[in-house]
Amino acid sequence: MSWKTLTYFGDSMLLIPTAVIIALVLPWKSDNRQTVWYWLLAFGLAGLLVSLSKILFLGFGIGSARFNFTGFSGHSAMSATLWPVMMWLVSGRFPTFWRTLTIGIGYLIPMMVGLSRLVIHAHSFSEVLTGLMLGFTLSSAFLLTQRRTALKGFSLAQVCVALLVPLVLMSHGRVATTQQFLERFSAHLAGLEKPYTRADLFRD
Repeated sequence: MSWKTLTYFGDSMLLIPTAVIIALVLPWKSDNRQTVWYWLLAFGLAGLLVSLSKILFLGFGIGSARFNFTGFSGHSAMSATLWPVMMWLVSGRFPTFWRTLTIGIGYLIPMMVGLSRLVIHAHSFSEVLTGLMLGFTLSSAFLLTQRRTALKGFSLAQVCVALLVPLVLMSHGRVATTQQFLERFSAHLAGLEKPYTRADLFRD
């Protein structure tokens, strides 16, 4: 598995459809009617905070040269929000050992995503670390609120259907253009001809 394949586990082109699938499945599989709203809050808050951190830098140059920080790593934050919850949902009826192991894999995947962002030089260490901290905080808070929630199990056919869209997206390999959108939006919002770059952070 290449680093670019690993980094795709944090791409919005994969995560947003998967998050929607989780939201559609939760009312059917959870005995707690509030679960889906907690999930939408956690995932939506992750996206909002990542976007705000990027807009502050891209549009207004608010970052840290000392820590080489231009905003949360979106791949790290969003994957750390989603994968622990996805694995919790899928493992709802597993024996305790296998359920713990599966959820543990849900925490491991984002760490590999974060590492891949460092290897391909897409983010600094501070951006990956804070992104993971943000995402893990939100996913862990969600899981704590659901510790008394009972989940129905998945049949093999249901797992295949739930994973069909993510697998198709991964095989296609298309990446989201959220960064380019945020760059254009931030520059327009701040009245700039072009957004701030990491080079501007160190030059300032």
